[in-house]
Amino acid sequence: MKSEARQAKTPPALTAKIVRASAGHVAKQGSVYRSGVSAQSVGSSMLWLGAISLPAGRRTSAHRHKGHETALLMTAGQEIEIWSGAALERCEMVRPGDYLFIPAGVPHVAVNRSTKDAEFLGARNDPAANESVVLMPELDEIVP
Repeated sequence: MKSEARQAKTPPALTAKIVRASAGHVAKQGSVYRSGVSAQSVGSSMLWLGAISLPAGRRTSAHRHKGHETALLMTAGQEIEIWSGAALERCEMVRPGDYLFIPAGVPHVAVNRSTKDAEFLGARNDPAANESVVLMPELDEIVP
């Protein structure tokens, strides 16, 4: 009879995984993240998917995502401002139902001047629950 130590180990079968909703955390740029699919939750190697919210009357700090692209779908709230560009020179309004794409390395700020929380479904090509955010405090005073 073979001992367990000598028996060949077979890898676990790959299966679909369910991730139950959990409490969120405030990211260093100021938005609230609730990770769903990530390296930590399911062992994802290329994808993060989760919910992101920006509370009413709040804004993010100026920041960029060093090595990943971000795609968002605004699912609830009122319109918010997205400031972007090297000197945050462009401002666009995002409304529920709109999709938003943020290329890697692009400085941006999100501003929610409304009385309702803004909610997003977000995906990025960085599977880490804590993404690669670079704060840019030198740009914070640009956005009123």
